[in-house]
Amino acid sequence: MPDRDVSLLRPYLLTSGRTEPIDRNLEIETQVLTSELGAASHASLSFERRDIVALCTKPVSVAEVAAILGLHIGVARILVADLAALRYLVVHRPVAGLAGDPAMIERIIRRLEAIS
Repeated sequence: MPDRDVSLLRPYLLTSGRTEPIDRNLEIETQVLTSELGAASHASLSFERRDIVALCTKPVSVAEVAAILGLHIGVARILVADLAALRYLVVHRPVAGLAGDPAMIERIIRRLEAIS
């Protein structure tokens, strides 16, 4: 059985204790894509950051990043925002009409269900 204190400490360590991303407007449906700088820097990144950069070689939503990598959505938002601020990821914010796209909503729901 995993140590409960260790599992609670991990998200804290990943985010350096932060609970809000640098970009507070980063929505879970925002699409992110690895930049040329991110691809070139991939090997020098650590653990989850390297995994996110590797995953985003095609457009992926923040919610999908969380679901695929098994991260809490808040942790994923913080890490994605950090990588975007460093220009390792390119952020493509949804346009107003995209949020009402049933296919997109279904994709996000399926990925969120995969987390639990």
